[in-house]
Amino acid sequence: MSNAEKINKFFTAIFNVKNSVELHIDGIPETEEDFNKIKWKQNDNSFSTNNPHAEITWTAVKAEMDKL
Repeated sequence: MSNAEKINKFFTAIFNVKNSVELHIDGIPETEEDFNKIKWKQNDNSFSTNNPHAEITWTAVKAEMDKL
């Protein structure tokens, strides 16, 4: 699978869990450790590794990715 396909799969999985989030990634998250490095948009429009979306977990995203 190409990197472009992996990125598309990752973002499709994220948006399947919650369809309106903003985030920044460096590389393709393939493990929970990578997932925990995602920078999520906060209410004050800053970005932080503090995930404000309780429904978006590595387990939920990984399950969606596995379905694709």
